Amino acid sequence: MVRLDLDERDLRSLRVFCNVAQAGGFAAAERLLHMSKASISRHVREVEQRLGVRLCERGPAGFGLTPEGEVALKLATAALRSLERIRPEIDAVHGVLSGPLAVGVVEHALGHPDCRLPQALAMLKRRAPNVQPRIEVLAFPDLNQALREQRVDIAIRGRYPGDDEFDYLPLFAETHRIYGAVRREASAGGEARSRRLPLVYRPHPYVDTVLAEGAYERGPEAGGLEAIALLVATGDYVGLLPSHYVQLIGKRYELRVRRGSPSFSHSICAVTDPSRPSTHRADLFLGLLDEFHQRRAT
Repeated sequence: MVRLDLDERDLRSLRVFCNVAQAGGFAAAERLLHMSKASISRHVREVEQRLGVRLCERGPAGFGLTPEGEVALKLATAALRSLERIRPEIDAVHGVLSGPLAVGVVEHALGHPDCRLPQALAMLKRRAPNVQPRIEVLAFPDLNQALREQRVDIAIRGRYPGDDEFDYLPLFAETHRIYGAVRREASAGGEARSRRLPLVYRPHPYVDTVLAEGAYERGPEAGGLEAIALLVATGDYVGLLPSHYVQLIGKRYELRVRRGSPSFSHSICAVTDPSRPSTHRADLFLGLLDEFHQRRAT
């Protein structure tokens, strides 16, 4: 007989603790869980007593996880997600696909003319109506972290040189170039002046490559494509942006490719973690993504 160290009440208390940690405190968890603060606090205390350690600090200084709490959150989250897979996987044995499918998508992928994500999701709904897709738009580094932490089943993002950590299904091609505002280049000083404009920075392989080559100095940091485009549109900076994104906004804000700009191309892929067992619903969606994007390519 399999003996579990944790009973049903312990599992419920662990779920409460995970929700408190992810919400960032007891007050935020009240609204999320529809429970009183006293009840939430009781569950967290029970987990701490069960494990024999203090998992979080709470008081006038605010909420924060202890080092033991960080470890407990990571392991408990992974364990609870594994438990949630039992029913959908049993359903799949009987030919019924069900359960959540978490998909992380890089920002502005939908604006690419070759993107067929909506068509694949629509077909998933028809083929497996009991599967509940959950879509989250994230930046490139956050998508990798979400895959490692098993917060998403599939990530839709670019694959870059040396990027071999995961498994990749190519979907369509994307190109990045350096763009600037036309009005700056037409002002006094012209092209010679605009060449000295700093490059807006964000954590990205191509941005780091351009800066390492020394043609541009590092400008202010921006959190995502919208923020980069906003700074570029001022005329005081240049930025590395996907060409399909600039096609959507470039006319309105008079953006154009900088003279001598390098061109970076890569595949946007459906990315999965090879160390994590796949699910039938994830396999179905990967097959649909491949089908619709191959159809587009031909």
